[in-house]
Amino acid sequence: MTDSKYFTTTKKGEIFELKAELNSDKKEKKKEAVKKVIASMTVGKDVSALFPDVVNCMQTDNLELKKLVYLYLMNYAKSQPDMAIMAVNTFVKDCEDPNPLIRALAVRTMGCIRVDKITEYLCEPLRKCLKDEDPYVRKTAAVCVAKLHDINAQLVEDQGFLDTLKDLISDSNPMVVANAVAALSEIAESHPNSNLLDLNPQTINKLLTALNECTEWGQIFILDCLANYSPKDDREAQSICERVTPRLSHANSAVVLSAVKVLMKFMEMLSKDLDYYGTLLKKLAPPLVTLLSAEPELQYVALRNINLIVQKRPEILKHEMKVFFVKYNDPIYVKLEKLDIMIRLASQANIAQVLAELKEYATEVDVDFVRKAVRAIGRCAIKVEQSAERCVSTLLDLIQTKVNYVVQEAIVVIKDIFRKYPNKYESVIATLCENLDSLDEPEARAAMIWIVGEYAERIDNADELLESFLEGFHDESTQVQLQLLTAIVKLFLKKPTETQELVQQVLSLATQDSDNPDLRDRGYIYWRLLSTDPVAAKEVVLAEKPLISEETDLIEPTLLDELICHIGTLASVYHKPPSAFVEGSRGVQHKRLPPRSGSNESTESPDVAPSAAAQPTEQQPAVIPSQGDLLGDLLNLDLGPPVNVPPIPSSTVQMGAMDLLGGGLDSLLGGDLSGSPAIGAGYGTPAVMPTSLNAPLGGGLNDLFDLAGGMGMPSGSYVAPKTVWLPAAKAKGLEISGTFSRRMGHIYMDLCLMNKAMQVMTDFAIQFNRNSFGMAPAAPLQVNAPLAPNQTIEASLPLNTVGPVMKMDPLTNLQVAVKNNIDVFYFSCLYPINMLFVEDGKMDRQIFLATWKDIPNENEVQFQIKDCHLNADAVTNKLQSNNIFTVAKRNVEGQDMLYQSLKLTNGIWVLAELRIQPGNPNYTLSFFSLCCMPAMVVLSYGSGFGVIAEMQSPRGIPTCFPGI
Repeated sequence: MTDSKYFTTTKKGEIFELKAELNSDKKEKKKEAVKKVIASMTVGKDVSALFPDVVNCMQTDNLELKKLVYLYLMNYAKSQPDMAIMAVNTFVKDCEDPNPLIRALAVRTMGCIRVDKITEYLCEPLRKCLKDEDPYVRKTAAVCVAKLHDINAQLVEDQGFLDTLKDLISDSNPMVVANAVAALSEIAESHPNSNLLDLNPQTINKLLTALNECTEWGQIFILDCLANYSPKDDREAQSICERVTPRLSHANSAVVLSAVKVLMKFMEMLSKDLDYYGTLLKKLAPPLVTLLSAEPELQYVALRNINLIVQKRPEILKHEMKVFFVKYNDPIYVKLEKLDIMIRLASQANIAQVLAELKEYATEVDVDFVRKAVRAIGRCAIKVEQSAERCVSTLLDLIQTKVNYVVQEAIVVIKDIFRKYPNKYESVIATLCENLDSLDEPEARAAMIWIVGEYAERIDNADELLESFLEGFHDESTQVQLQLLTAIVKLFLKKPTETQELVQQVLSLATQDSDNPDLRDRGYIYWRLLSTDPVAAKEVVLAEKPLISEETDLIEPTLLDELICHIGTLASVYHKPPSAFVEGSRGVQHKRLPPRSGSNESTESPDVAPSAAAQPTEQQPAVIPSQGDLLGDLLNLDLGPPVNVPPIPSSTVQMGAMDLLGGGLDSLLGGDLSGSPAIGAGYGTPAVMPTSLNAPLGGGLNDLFDLAGGMGMPSGSYVAPKTVWLPAAKAKGLEISGTFSRRMGHIYMDLCLMNKAMQVMTDFAIQFNRNSFGMAPAAPLQVNAPLAPNQTIEASLPLNTVGPVMKMDPLTNLQVAVKNNIDVFYFSCLYPINMLFVEDGKMDRQIFLATWKDIPNENEVQFQIKDCHLNADAVTNKLQSNNIFTVAKRNVEGQDMLYQSLKLTNGIWVLAELRIQPGNPNYTLSFFSLCCMPAMVVLSYGSGFGVIAEMQSPRGIPTCFPGI
């Protein structure tokens, strides 16, 4: 009779009856009762009330009964810790039982009971079992050490179990060695900085000896351990490879992948000239091919690993293209992965075969697969130049099928072929234009628009084609709108007389009728270019474009090297490092391939990525445009010391004179005040800060009185807290945060550089674009040490205001370019206006009075500052530390009147009157100027006190300042 009878009982008072049976004198009845208890526990019934009765059954010689009781104990010990202590004596006694199976069972169960009180009693039996004469007991005890370490790491270290575990690596039994390695590896993972697995040639030799006699899982543990070893030279690497190679023929796919991981890692150290290197490449192919004959799930895992291997060493499988041909009954996930590998292995030798296959796939019924197949044809054309003509011909054949999604994918890839081979296959444009009406997917429409715009001079009715798209402009996706805007501007530059109305129409739609900031910005750039310098517009818009690269979806070399070290794990399936998806407190150690032994070997072979050490010295492709480009002044990094421009004496710039921005003081307002007789009549809303800039609104002082919790300095101007200017996601792992400060009469940009990437960053340099106040670095950016992964470095960059000037919007907007050994990155930030307040901004009282009298009443602008609880003296001191000086003070009808002056770095003076009513937290701030009022100064000045609820102009138009 089967054990199913234990699951079918429906008796009432079941617990009571089981209790009676457990206390029976008959051994058979007792055994039956325990089986019933385990059955109830298995189906989720609570049988914890029987704990003492079941524990009493431990005193038996019957191995089966003992196993059942131990199983019950492991399940309920956590909920009944006090009762579980009753079983300790039996455990200790069983650890000395003559039967090795019982000894092992006792120590395994004690390790599984995660109760602190029991772990104290486990130490002595565990110590004995680690040195037991029977290997089965020793191997069980080795795993128990890892379990105990997870419960109480300090106890394991104090008791010396780790040293005993290391000794077991030299054990005569291979299974004991494998379990010791597994336990040490597990412990090392939770302590990445500890050197538990101290691997040396002698230890490696012992592991390799044990490798041949282990079970398959033991072999995986040992192979994974070997993969963490770095051989001292290429001879040792070759010796290890020779002894690991037989594992490639193992029946277990996990053993095969672990062996491949070891070989792929150690091959880095072998010279390509060695005969053994070629032999090893040939030996790696058959096991990988064999993995593809397993069930689909295993095939997928194998294909994801092969994808990595092919990117690192395509020569391994270059003759095995046929095994990656898709079968009719393959699941879609296997099909797509095979297709990806086919493209990576495509070469001049096999391209005919590949194209024939891909053309066949393009007629399948699975839409996703067909799309990928059509794209694959385009990728083959870009990768193998000799096949480009055949690929284009194949794509034209597919277009003739008139299958909608096939046509759309074909047009997308033909666009890429045009970018790779300009002026070569334009004869097909007529065929593409015939299918214009059938395009309904944004990517296909955008691709077609790009083709029409790029080759407008060869298409007679290009303007009509683009105009047809323009009719439903607002219904199009952003991708299509942007492409249409650019295409029409290209068309206008090529045929200006015929398309003037068309370009005005699209610019109007993009700038005035669109809510999309990207579209609006691009429209304004084109409009400004075309209206100011059509020649420059032609050079920019119709500039020669760089050819697209062969492989656009390759994994970044440093990440690929790390993933190769994780072959056979989840990381190799996700194509992400473990740190990207492993959660919890355990530190994840980043793994790297060993450096290649040959000095120039990594640069000789096109299929081997250069090592991280060699990268900085290699010639990087030029990504910086020439100085003639409109953006050249921002992008062209001047890596030498800054040019010393003689400063302009402040005394030469008189108040009311034309400032460096070229528009007089009115340009500071961000609005067009030309023709305004007085400030009150023309004062507009200040320019709104772009939402993308992480800086206080308007770039003001951000609370001079520390009301916003900033970093107030006891002597010197207010310093805003650091904010993130350049997120790591947009700068390949480099995160830049910072703030501005004014110290001892000099302006500083205080930067915090954090490396969140997986490679070292060096060779930092910085450059500013032209800006409103000529802000520029006064010295090169000093980052003294290489920036290692997860490291942060603080740097303080001195600035001056003698650089080139160009009015920005907002006025204090600063565009910055930062270069390192990886790339050039760009960001914008706002500097607080108080950085520009100079120390000699206190105006002489007589000059102040004379100037004050000359200002007409209508040039006054008033602000209400709310919630500031400071008296007049405290206000004076606070503002003076920020170079806003009180020239005079008087009391009128119990109200304190402060008359103040400040001067900007470009010589502009600003006068102010501040009225403070004692006991009233709301102040009135009035600004006066001969011509107009600097809005940014007003904004920062006000935010120094508290909250500006609204700004009231004499015309009675309130202007709100949210968030200040």
